[in-house]
Formats: sequence, C-alpha cells, structure tokens
Amino acid sequence: MSAGFGPELTACAGLVARADPARFRAAMAAPVAARARLFPIYAFNIEVARAPWVTQEPMIAEMRLQWWRDVLAEIAEARPVRRHEVATPLAGVLDAEAARLLDALVAARRQDVARAPFADEAALRAYLDATSGNLLRVAARVLGPAHEAALSPAGLALGLANWLRAVPALAAAGRAPLPDGRPEAVRRLAEEGLVHLRAARARRAEVSRAARPALLPLWEAGAVLGRAARDPAAVAAGRLEPAPITSRALLAWRALSGRW
Repeated sequence: MSAGFGPELTACAGLVARADPARFRAAMAAPVAARARLFPIYAFNIEVARAPWVTQEPMIAEMRLQWWRDVLAEIAEARPVRRHEVATPLAGVLDAEAARLLDALVAARRQDVARAPFADEAALRAYLDATSGNLLRVAARVLGPAHEAALSPAGLALGLANWLRAVPALAAAGRAPLPDGRPEAVRRLAEEGLVHLRAARARRAEVSRAARPALLPLWEAGAVLGRAARDPAAVAAGRLEPAPITSRALLAWRALSGRW
C-alpha cells in the first residue's frame, strides 16, 4: 500500500488483502498509481461475490446485489453516488461503460443466490465470462488500452483456474460447482483453460504497458490449470495451489518482465 492512500483506499486494500490474497499480491506488484485504481474494483468484486453466501435468505442476498446495481447505475448516469468505503472510491475510477460491465457481473452473481447447478459447460463458461471476464476487462479499462482479443481469453483462463481452485469450498457450501465432475470432464475444462491462456498470451502486444497490471492475477493460472489437467482428482481434493516460494518468484518475474 502507499502512505498516500486515504482511509477509503486503505480500507479497500485491507479488504482485498483479507479476502482475495492472490489479487492483493498481484496489485501490490503493480505501480502505486495502478494500485489506487485496482483496489476499489477488487474490493467491489469481493463485496458482490460474498453477498449470496452471507445469508441463507435469497431475498436478502438479492437485496444486497441490487444495492450494488443501484450504485453502478448512479455511476453510469453520472448521478451522486451514495457514501460507502468501497462505492465512493469505485465511483472515482469507473466510467459509464465500466459501470455497465460490472452491472453484468452483479447480474451473473444471481446464479449464486439460486445455488442451482450449471446446465452445461456453456452455462459455466458464460458465467465466468460475465464475472472473471468483466472484472478483468474493467481492471484493464481503468489503466490503459487493451484489446478484447487478449482480454476475453485471459478472463476465461483466470476464471476457470480460480473456479477449479474453489471447487472444494463451493461443494462444502452446498453448491454443485461443475456441470460434470467426472475426471475426463474436469481435465477437459482445465485443458480449455490452458488453450485460453495461450491465446491471451499470444496477444500480449495488444495490451498496453499501462494496462498490464490488470493481467498480473493470471500469474498462477498456468500452474493451476496444468496441475488440474494432469491430475483431475486434485481439484476436489484441493491440491491445486502452487508452492508459495515458486508462486512468489513467478509473480516477481512476471511483474518485472511484463510477461503476464
């Protein structure tokens, strides 16, 4: 973090550090100016992602999500934004299009309120594009130019990696996280994620230097997806996490080289 951060940005950074340590570490590897724009977006994502899970009452969860949709409508329409430690700094970094992308993210989270299984892999893919994909699109948008040809596959690769990592926790919470939990289906999803990751990295030149920090959260995706492809049973067993020392070294190299 930075001594120049005010209370609201500091609160956003603290929330990300506690609830999303991987994105926190990626943001801390970015320039200070980029952190100030990324932390409110990542903090917003945490608030929205956990809204369906902090209550057993679907109506209350829907109200929490609607509150954030109302905030985003205020931002998109350039109206006064309600005071809140995340909403206030978020309004300072989003334009109308970014607010609309995040509104689609919130709408997709209604799937989590229902806790219904995905009908098929296409439904899971659409959910990940709206959540992980739109989060990455907005993070890049607030930093600098980046082409959708890189962002779309990058968002899906990161979404698949993080979803596979979350399978044990989601299952414990009563969610059926995968449309098909058979080893061959899990391997297919992981291999699809690797294809998306290679496609995104093939378009690195279409992501400006300024926008690169938005893609640093991908730094572990290849290792996670590769392990899931080699050993599908590791997904349900929660054995996808890279060794901490390897992870730290890889993040440092990707941040310094710009080769997210």
